[in-house]
Amino acid sequence: MDFVAITSCPAGLAHTPMAAKALEKAASELGLEAKVEQQGAMGLKNEITQEEADSAKFLLIGSDQKIEKLDRFEKIPKLRVSIDTCIEKPKAVIKKAAKAVAQRQKSN
Repeated sequence: MDFVAITSCPAGLAHTPMAAKALEKAASELGLEAKVEQQGAMGLKNEITQEEADSAKFLLIGSDQKIEKLDRFEKIPKLRVSIDTCIEKPKAVIKKAAKAVAQRQKSN
């Protein structure tokens, strides 16, 4: 798994799935394997398992909200951006996160 992501907006009814679809499409176009979980009024949709979290290189959070079950991602780098950025510029967000993780790994 290249990365996992969580999208969440206050209601979780419109922006949450829009951002999830945008990230999934962008990941596919970039040739990356990703799983995107949605959190909101509908609960957790497409929930990321612990195994998937452990195999991912990073977590991308598209939200300004509190994220549930964040402890699953303790071992991987995290990048948080606004949900609107995930909708408007999903490829740029993914590239930025991947670049930040690569730079962090180089310096360690």
